[in-house]
Amino acid sequence: MSSNSANNSDNQEIDLTQIAQKVNGIYESLLNRLFRFILFIKRNFILLTVLFIIGAGLGFYLDKKVKSYDHQIIVSPNFGSIDYLYAKVDLLQSKISEGDTVFLKEIGIKNTKKFGKIEIKPIIDVYKFIENNKENFELIKLLAEDGNIDKVVENTLTSKNYQYHLISFKTSKLTSENETVQPLLNFLNESDYFKQMQKEYLNNVQIKMQANDTTISQIDGLLNQFKNRMNSNHSDKLIYFNENTQLNDVINTKDNLLKEQSYFRLTLIRYEKIIKEISVMLNDKNTKGTNGKMKLILPFLFIFLFISFKGTVSFYKKQVQKNNQSSS
Repeated sequence: MSSNSANNSDNQEIDLTQIAQKVNGIYESLLNRLFRFILFIKRNFILLTVLFIIGAGLGFYLDKKVKSYDHQIIVSPNFGSIDYLYAKVDLLQSKISEGDTVFLKEIGIKNTKKFGKIEIKPIIDVYKFIENNKENFELIKLLAEDGNIDKVVENTLTSKNYQYHLISFKTSKLTSENETVQPLLNFLNESDYFKQMQKEYLNNVQIKMQANDTTISQIDGLLNQFKNRMNSNHSDKLIYFNENTQLNDVINTKDNLLKEQSYFRLTLIRYEKIIKEISVMLNDKNTKGTNGKMKLILPFLFIFLFISFKGTVSFYKKQVQKNNQSSS
């Protein structure tokens, strides 16, 4: 037993010694690599400095020359024109991808070569979607029973039915509403079918508003008659009424009609166009990715490529030398 214990302790000492030797070897190797790297920097300091200056200068030039600006238009499609709107934006993007500058010029866009990617996506607003709309609420409720509510509100079936949508596009230089936004909106609103739909929608709203105004005038006449009777009544009898009386129903009807008229006036503003712009945001400089950062990226990229090249050459020479020694 004592001999086995002695052997185990000796083995453990040997293992610890070997581990210590390996650790020291790794440490020495790292120190040697660091020392060689310092010598490399010292030998090539001037060249590395020149590469850094060239990279910084070229980066400043590219950051000044190559720019990207983001632009956004929030729109509200009317008269059931949602699918039409998305199809129009997809058509524009296909023409941009094909480099069809003739088409872009025909629709009035200036500086067509500077015009970049365009896309559209819905502005998700579930509360607006179900507001005063029981059918939409039931639709969301039904779809949510079989899946995640977040996926439901973002899927194609639901998302295209939101009131507001965001059109985003890029340009490589500053632009203005006259150069890009107005031509885009004119192109999106160019539809004989939806222009006819717009005409009928507006006509129906006007007819409904006129009818409401007539009804409100008639209600005002009834209320004035009641007021006059109240003033001319000299008897000692008191007149009581509550929510169940016809008078209260008439007052509630007038209140609802006034709310409806207010809604119709706002609707007329929205119905001014097939695709109504809500807000326009232009010339937001894009600093994502490498945009505007080339003056920081290029100097270190040049240095990295130089070091990689030198390392590859050194590795190749060592391998050739080893092969020559082994062959001899």
